[in-house]
Amino acid sequence: MQLQKRVGILVKRKLKLRVTLGWQIVIGLFLGIILGIIFYQNKTAITAMQSIGTMFIGLIQMIVMPIVVSCLTVGIASMGDIRKVGRIGGKTLVYFEVMTTIAIILGLIIGNIFHPGTLIDVHQMHSSMDISQYVSTAQHSKNTGIWSTLIGLIPTNIFGSLSKGDMMPVIVFSVFFGLGTAAIGEKGQIIVDFMNAVSQVMFKITNWVMHLAPIGVCALIGVTIAELGIKALIPLSYFVILVYLTMIFFVLVVMGFVAKLCHFKLSSLLLVIKNEIVLAFSTASSEAVMPKMIQKMDNFGVSPSIVSFVIPTGYTFNLDGSAIYQSLAALFLAQAYGIHLSIGQQITLAVVLMITSKGMAGVPGASFVVLLATVSTIGVPMSGLTFIAGIDRFIDMGRTAVNVVGNSLATVVIGTSEHEFNHQKATNYVHKIKTEKIS
Repeated sequence: MQLQKRVGILVKRKLKLRVTLGWQIVIGLFLGIILGIIFYQNKTAITAMQSIGTMFIGLIQMIVMPIVVSCLTVGIASMGDIRKVGRIGGKTLVYFEVMTTIAIILGLIIGNIFHPGTLIDVHQMHSSMDISQYVSTAQHSKNTGIWSTLIGLIPTNIFGSLSKGDMMPVIVFSVFFGLGTAAIGEKGQIIVDFMNAVSQVMFKITNWVMHLAPIGVCALIGVTIAELGIKALIPLSYFVILVYLTMIFFVLVVMGFVAKLCHFKLSSLLLVIKNEIVLAFSTASSEAVMPKMIQKMDNFGVSPSIVSFVIPTGYTFNLDGSAIYQSLAALFLAQAYGIHLSIGQQITLAVVLMITSKGMAGVPGASFVVLLATVSTIGVPMSGLTFIAGIDRFIDMGRTAVNVVGNSLATVVIGTSEHEFNHQKATNYVHKIKTEKIS
């Protein structure tokens, strides 16, 4: 009998030692690197991998907007109080602005200490990267101004905003729709029930789609390596390493300090969203993890109404990884061209980055477009960005992962400030992840 029990225990342990989704994604990442090296400059393979990766991202994008509308509508309706919505919105935007500013300043400090641009001779470097599309976008964004950006927040056609994937107009509509639903009382309960059902269906579809994540990751990283090659990193490896180390410092030290102020360990949060960090890093797409992020932060103990508001808003306003890269890259380019920036000029640069980064939220290749719109203010020619365009994808992976961590932390911070973060539920969920190896 004892022998049978031991055999039974061993069988159960082996069943538990299945390859989790996180490890599947990591395996997909390494397979993608290998395939990228094997099929370097192979147009047929690149087209195939690009198509597979695009289909995976498309499946995620198919889910994102219905989840945002349904979760945010239910969340705002459950608050019921327009003053509470305004208070949470104000806190969220102030927190995002403070963290983004710290990230920009950190990038400037690191750039001044380590001078990465002085090691590069821009006249000997060349790139065939075409940045014309980003240049035209940057010029257009600079001409439109802040008022056009604010006007663009109002969805004149909600279905048009949904079809184009414009996050902020959809958020604004969902907030008003949620408040209107709450205002009509019991009559609005049918809308709340319907939206709850929609969100549950979308989360179920998300779980199905996530099983394809390793394939999508493999294809997306594979096409990046196949197009650019590992050699693209070599001339600018010091800059790439410095950017990554700065982002790691920001996560562990700055975010770690913020987490401590909220009386929880950042390591617990990182454990909860580890799969989402790997997926965001591999795909360089924050949208790829939004549905699971909303679900997991709810499981982590943050009020659903807080989560459904903060995370979608953070995708537009809370881009810590991007802020670090933009400030460090701007200083790097100035140093590479031998342009000395005074303290006053660097303060101006920080202010310009704070404005342009918000004004270009939702623009394709936003981080690169922000750089294009900013470097001209410090005398760096736009053509200078062509030689870092090749490594932008590699850095984009890191900054996307940092953005995801920043948005998850923001939900806990705002939840704590509103006394809507359940520490015990968070502890129990972390323990469940450790013991049951859930994804």
